[in-house]
Amino acid sequence: MSEHLTVVDHPLVQHKLTLMRDKGTSTSEFRRLLHEITQLLAYEITRELPLTDTSIDTPMETMDSPILAGKKLALVSILRAGNGMLDGVLELVPSARVGFVGLYRDEETLQPVQYYFKAPKELGDRMVIAVDPMLATGNSSAAAIDLLKEAGATNIRFLCLLAAPEGVARMKEAHPDVQIVTASLDRELNEKGYIMPGLGDAGDRMFGTK
Repeated sequence: MSEHLTVVDHPLVQHKLTLMRDKGTSTSEFRRLLHEITQLLAYEITRELPLTDTSIDTPMETMDSPILAGKKLALVSILRAGNGMLDGVLELVPSARVGFVGLYRDEETLQPVQYYFKAPKELGDRMVIAVDPMLATGNSSAAAIDLLKEAGATNIRFLCLLAAPEGVARMKEAHPDVQIVTASLDRELNEKGYIMPGLGDAGDRMFGTK
């Protein structure tokens, strides 16, 4: 693993990812698996959240015990597919602030077009986790990180389900300071910019659209 990319090879993550890749998996099952796998990936990506000590009374005695420090985590969904990963992280960190970046990919140029942006305040004081199931060309992801940095974010992580080598390279070039955490680094992109072997369009499979 490099500092820039972490592939979570935990057996449960890999098992659930195999079920998600299967084209026979139903929409409801795909959505449930995405929720579960996101929680497992979120466990890894939040490993470096800062801690401080607080004094508490257990049933036995008073003690100093670790608790999360500083401003609440900011979780930013790259619409629309990123929304499928929000709840999984929020169940682990229910106090996190939530933002949204609306980007769609122009099918001719494969370049991202922005249509919405709303982020929590004081991003510079928070760890920011951007979520999107697929890191394909990396263009939309890099554009989303650009917007977050313009809004003041300095400590950013990127959480995705699958990554293509082309997307990882694009992100490393544009944002070498942003760590990527994923369940798999797949083989390549096809001529249409889809991850191979991949799992198809994550948004369509999650929401039952075509």
